[in-house]
Amino acid sequence: MAQCVRLLRTLCPKLSSLNRSSCLTVPAVEAHYRRSTLENRKNRFCSSAVKLKKETVVMYFLDRDGDRLEVSACVGDNLLDVAIKNDVELEGACEGTLACSTCHLIFKPENYSQLPAPTDEENDMLDLAFDLQDTSRLGCQVTVTKEMAGWEVKVPSGVSDARDL
Repeated sequence: MAQCVRLLRTLCPKLSSLNRSSCLTVPAVEAHYRRSTLENRKNRFCSSAVKLKKETVVMYFLDRDGDRLEVSACVGDNLLDVAIKNDVELEGACEGTLACSTCHLIFKPENYSQLPAPTDEENDMLDLAFDLQDTSRLGCQVTVTKEMAGWEVKVPSGVSDARDL
């Protein structure tokens, strides 16, 4: 029996806290194991998912007054979200569901040519946008990439909400 107790203490260091006079019956060992497992769960602060910090790029918005605002944009976010996070005055009335044109932005021609082509649905909404240009896009449909570092995007001087028409 003493060999069993030594073997148990060797295999499970948590049991070494039990004194020699403790009864190492199956219920006593199970109770000790449950207590130590619950204590470990309470003090566990890690998760299985690794949270990586998103890469960011610096971009610029020209607001309605012509002021140049420097913003930090997370790669993978859309420009509507970037504007909202950085307090740029861009409405986004439909919250990015492609049901309005209030997040209309105007790009420089050299930057516009690097963007993926707009979808038919986006073009339909853009047709209703205020001050439509050849290089216009909806901010909710443009995803930030590393290549956009240093880009300047213009917010039109007015807003036309396609839902009001």
